[in-house]
Amino acid sequence: MTALAGLRVLDASTVVMGPYATRLLADLGAEVLKVEPPEGDVLRRAGQGGAMFAHLNRGKRGVVLDLKSPEGQAALRGLAAEADVLVHNMRPDAAARLGLRRQDLAEANPRLIVACAYGYGAGGPYAARPAYDDLIQAAGGLAATIGAARGGDPAYVPLTLADRVVGAHLAFAVMAALACRERTGIAQEVEVPMFETFADLVAGDHLGGLSFDPPEGGPHYARLMSPQRRPYRTADGWIAVLLYTDAHWRRFFALVGREAELAEDPRLATHAARQAHIDHAYGRVAEALLERGTAEWMACLSDADIPVAPVNDIPGLLEDPHLAATGFWRRVEMPDGRVLRSPAPLGRWSGTPPAEPGPPPPLDPAAPALWSQPAGRP
Repeated sequence: MTALAGLRVLDASTVVMGPYATRLLADLGAEVLKVEPPEGDVLRRAGQGGAMFAHLNRGKRGVVLDLKSPEGQAALRGLAAEADVLVHNMRPDAAARLGLRRQDLAEANPRLIVACAYGYGAGGPYAARPAYDDLIQAAGGLAATIGAARGGDPAYVPLTLADRVVGAHLAFAVMAALACRERTGIAQEVEVPMFETFADLVAGDHLGGLSFDPPEGGPHYARLMSPQRRPYRTADGWIAVLLYTDAHWRRFFALVGREAELAEDPRLATHAARQAHIDHAYGRVAEALLERGTAEWMACLSDADIPVAPVNDIPGLLEDPHLAATGFWRRVEMPDGRVLRSPAPLGRWSGTPPAEPGPPPPLDPAAPALWSQPAGRP
């Protein structure tokens, strides 16, 4: 038995944010039924071979419904009548037109929880705007912060980071709403706005002195903004090292034969001094790491219990010995005969381990609009 066995999630979301949330639920055993329009989720046509779609929608079943038609909306109401949760990422006006609000479905299923994520919270001047990951990285302060840290133009993280962070918050909101329903009997609609959620993420690290009123300094956490905070070059490659505690600094400087410098340089002698002169402190580490090769550093730093990691590229993740030893990569048979390399479900569970991840659903207009099993409740 899995942790969420018996939970039924009707997934009317598209692209990344909503599907990521429902994939997290599917990984833990929920039955997720993905609703797609006749042309399919646009992500099916993005990237090499639809890889992102496959990863985000593994372990789900599928049904094709035209929610712009009365027939499609009626079919969706029938599915919602036996679901625990409906998830979508449409703006409120579009959700209302398609009959996806809780008020549209409560009569058919008073226990239904509706969880939605969209760009900007209701009541603000941006509420009607469309939103995508790039826009939220910019509006939420991340792009400008990256530019400031690099001393250059604003830049995006090359990940759908906002979509995935907000998607994880959406999955958390679903579980909180389910817990509330089980304790109180209250079923509700939960809205998770991208902009506000992501602004909280960035501000948590970088509001800095502006956290207080009146301000006690400017924005940003200096250590994270240092241009020296990056993978370090070695004699033959790259390595990631983080000296954080006093013990880390003492052991590292002893390892490179510079104990006297650590004690005598006032910019290095204490944690507070290093934070105040972080570029200088990290610069001294960078100089020392140039003296040996990556493999030698990995060995001696690990032996000294100094935090260190390799700098993997994406192909390197497939060969990483730790990921291999922990069974991180799973092989999933796709409906078209291909094999998908896919990460293992979340964590380890002593009593209700997740099942092996299943394939993503094919786009099958003939698939019946049915749940696979009789209704169950978590």
